[in-house]
Amino acid sequence: MAHDHSHDHDEGSALSDTALRVRALESLLVEKGYVEPEALDALIDIYEHKVGPRNGAAVVAKAWSDPDYYARLMDDATAAIAELDFTGRQGEHMVVVENTPDTHNMVVCTLCSCYPWPVLGLPPVWYKSPPYRSRAVSDPRGVLADFGVSLPDGTAVRVWDSTAEVRYLVLPMRPDGTEGWSEEDLAALVTRDAMIGTGLSLTPDQAAAAAAE
Repeated sequence: MAHDHSHDHDEGSALSDTALRVRALESLLVEKGYVEPEALDALIDIYEHKVGPRNGAAVVAKAWSDPDYYARLMDDATAAIAELDFTGRQGEHMVVVENTPDTHNMVVCTLCSCYPWPVLGLPPVWYKSPPYRSRAVSDPRGVLADFGVSLPDGTAVRVWDSTAEVRYLVLPMRPDGTEGWSEEDLAALVTRDAMIGTGLSLTPDQAAAAAAE
């Protein structure tokens, strides 16, 4: 496992304080009838699953289709991502790790919930949960199986531990049958979980089926 976790606990505490304040604000708004709980849930879902991950998907799609951008991304991910105007707090120091037939990468934050907000949006609840944070290190293949991901025996799994200093984005393998596709079409294949490493990109058939639902 790639584990060099010189973690900034002050940031972890600050994030916890922020989360507590947000929870208190949510409760107050709901209590006073200013907002419906269902509306809050829907809004959070949009930012967690749709708006935020679209940024990362754009980065991945450009890397798949533009060799020069791919080279810059692998050399200096922070600068390359900033080229697309995806910058901000918790995205200041980015590293991109690439999946290959030989190596599958997965990201975790073992001590708190460091997560690249500018490219992935809000972290999912499971990412912050103690079971994921511990099992991703001790049993990564078991975690992948829980997410429905089965890798060939010859594929090594490498786990990267996000810190306050460095956050990771997984560059998933480009699906077969996408030669000549536009960046926009390619981005539609990139899932949030594929960029964390707990999932894979959609195949063209899977994307077509999802669009038809």
